[in-house]
Amino acid sequence: MAENVQAAFEAGMAPQEFIDKMTRNQDKFLDWGERFTWMDEAAQAYITGLRGKTNVRCLIIAAEWCGDVVRNVPVVLKVTEAAGIETRMLIMEEHLDVMDRFLTYGGRSIPVVLFIDQDGEVISKWGPRPAYVQEPMARFKQENQDPQAPDYQEKLTAARAEVVKRYGEDTGYQVLIVKELRDLLEQAAQ
Repeated sequence: MAENVQAAFEAGMAPQEFIDKMTRNQDKFLDWGERFTWMDEAAQAYITGLRGKTNVRCLIIAAEWCGDVVRNVPVVLKVTEAAGIETRMLIMEEHLDVMDRFLTYGGRSIPVVLFIDQDGEVISKWGPRPAYVQEPMARFKQENQDPQAPDYQEKLTAARAEVVKRYGEDTGYQVLIVKELRDLLEQAAQ
């Protein structure tokens, strides 16, 4: 990726500070975190086995108003905590210069989860959603380049509805996040 975010990492806040400062959706954020369970014992063993053995750090770009942040960041934090990975958070609106270096399909989609080395070099990026959940939006963005097209909004609404459907009502999607983060951490260890 050849991006360095050391200064941003140093400017970031601890996850608990982010949570404490939330004035919107804090209860939902905390609820998704409390409902987290390790559904994949192998992933749990690998991730907890990293504690004290990895120099990877994590920088998360987020905002309290974003539903994907509220659902997904609690899972990311459970993983980084279990692995003993130092984590910092940036509020997107206060760090647009950093956000704009990690756009998704040309847009500001959050959360952005960056695994970085001790020098601040980006090793890998995750977000804003698990790949399976994100796929309808990726397909929409690929197939609908013209926002002025007469059916653009209709197709966007349908893509968003499919994303919500794929998330589901419970925590089943969380295992997808854990798997994707584990894969990124395994790659970082190589």
